[in-house]
Amino acid sequence: MTYAEYLSRERTSAVKHEYLRGDVWAMAGGTPTHARLSAAMARVLGTALRGKPCTPYSSDLRVRIERTDRATYPDLTIICGRERPAADDPDAITNPTVIVEVLSEATERSDRGEKFAHYRRLETLLEYVLVNQDTPRIEVFRREGERWVLSIHEAGSTVTLASLDVTFPVADVYEPTPA
Repeated sequence: MTYAEYLSRERTSAVKHEYLRGDVWAMAGGTPTHARLSAAMARVLGTALRGKPCTPYSSDLRVRIERTDRATYPDLTIICGRERPAADDPDAITNPTVIVEVLSEATERSDRGEKFAHYRRLETLLEYVLVNQDTPRIEVFRREGERWVLSIHEAGSTVTLASLDVTFPVADVYEPTPA
């Protein structure tokens, strides 16, 4: 299907779909843990970004990777400065600074591999953050020139997102749920 056909269907669909060069597939629903961690990352980063020129966006924001003809809905997207819409999709942006994905059994392989390969083609993307559902562990891939450097943050440590000038404790994301 063409991207224009995908957009036409997406506008009337109750389910979000990802797109890659004509192939379209429905996004799987998340678990309560996935939803809680996504919300926690949005809360932590939203609070830290107050007064800064960067804005967090929920998984309702479509990211368009024009160089690879891909469209996806990251769990959390941070844009610094003005939104830059895709040439062929005014509702999708092309200039994320940070993308956050909460890992699940169904998505981890893609989030680490194929999807990350597409995200790396976004010239504005400076950090890619993976949040583990099973254990307090946040991985940050930071662009340093042509390389991506990984830093791992586990329970008791703090996460630094240099592109946002933000630091926060891992514990702030993994606060226990009320009994």
